[in-house]
Amino acid sequence: MLGHNFSKYDPNQNSKSSFEKLLDIFMQLLTYTSGDVAEALRWLTELDKEYKLTDDDYGMGDFIEDLKDKGYIDENRRNGTLKITAKSEQGIRKRSLEEIFGKLKKTKQGNHNTFKPGGGDEINPETRPFQFGDTLEQIDFTESIRNAQINHGIDSFTMHEKDLEIRETDFKAQTSTVLMIDISHSMILYGEDRITPAKKVAMALSELITTKYPKDTLDIVVFGNDAWTVEIKDLPYLQVGPYHTNTVAGLELAMDILRKRKNPNKQVFMITDGKPTCLKVGKRYYKNSFGVDRRILNRCLNLAAQCKKIKIPITTFMIASDPYLQKFVTEFTETNNGKAFFASLDRLGAFIFKDFESGKRKTVY
Repeated sequence: MLGHNFSKYDPNQNSKSSFEKLLDIFMQLLTYTSGDVAEALRWLTELDKEYKLTDDDYGMGDFIEDLKDKGYIDENRRNGTLKITAKSEQGIRKRSLEEIFGKLKKTKQGNHNTFKPGGGDEINPETRPFQFGDTLEQIDFTESIRNAQINHGIDSFTMHEKDLEIRETDFKAQTSTVLMIDISHSMILYGEDRITPAKKVAMALSELITTKYPKDTLDIVVFGNDAWTVEIKDLPYLQVGPYHTNTVAGLELAMDILRKRKNPNKQVFMITDGKPTCLKVGKRYYKNSFGVDRRILNRCLNLAAQCKKIKIPITTFMIASDPYLQKFVTEFTETNNGKAFFASLDRLGAFIFKDFESGKRKTVY
C-alpha cells in the first residue's frame, strides 16, 4: 500500500557543522577584504563577539586550525602571515555563482543554443533516418539494432541502410566575452562599496563560463588611469585605487583581446559607476573630473562606433543614476547599437547573467 511516512521533526537534521557555518561567513568576508586573511579573521572575531557564532565546544582557534588542515589557508613559517589557497579562491567563485543564481528566476532562454543541428555538446532526444553524408559517430546503434530486429526478425539478424537511425547533437554557439570593471576611486566613494558586487559578478561569471561553457572565453579587464588584464584567480584580491576613469584604455584593450579570438560571437560587458574622466595623450594623462569632457567623450564614442563596425556589442551596466551620466550612457549605447542597464548593486548580478544567457540584440534604456 502506497502512502506517506511521517516522522518527528529534527531541526538539527541535515544542518551544517560549526566549521561549515563559519566558513560561509569567512568566504564572504574574504571578498570584502580583497583576500586579506588576517583582516577577514579579525572581522569574523568581532562578529563572533557580537552574535556568539562559536561556543565552548568549537572556538575560533579550532576554526583557524581546520582552515589550515583542510587546505583553505596557508601559513608562512617564517613570519606567520596567512594567505588563502587556490581551493579558497575557487570556493569564493562558487559561492558567488550560487549567490547570484539563487536570485534568478527560471527561464527557458540561454545556453547559447542555435536552431542549427550539428556537432556540439548537447545530445538531441530526437532521431531521424540515415541520410547520405551522415558520419559513423552520429548513428544511434541502440535504435538502429531495434529497427533491424523489427524489420527483419530476430532469428537471422541483418541490418540495412533504412534501419539506421541518426541522433543529432545541437550546435552550441561559442562566445568570447570581455568583462570590464571600473576600479577608479569613485567605486568606494561616498561610503558606498561598489567594487565588491562587481567582483562577485566577475567571479560568478568566470565560474559559470569555465564550468558550463568551457568552449567560451572570458577575459577580465580592469581600468583606472590605465587598463590591464587580471587572471580569474586574482579576482578576490581586486582593489580600488586612487585612479580616474580611463574608459578609452579599457575599450582599446578589450578590442585588442577580442580581435585575437577566433569565436565569431564577441561581446563586451562594462561595469562602471561614472563617466570617463581620463585620457592618455602620449606620455601624459589628460584628466577632467568636472562634468562630461567632450574630448574624452568623443574618443569613447569613436571606439563604440569601431566596435559596432566589427560586430562587438557593448553592454554597459551603470551602477549610478545621475541624470547627466544617463545621458552619456545613452549616447554611448546608441553609437554602438548595444545595450545599457542602470542597475542597483543588489540586482547587478541578475542583470548581467540574464543578458549573458539570453543573447538578445535589443537596446534597453
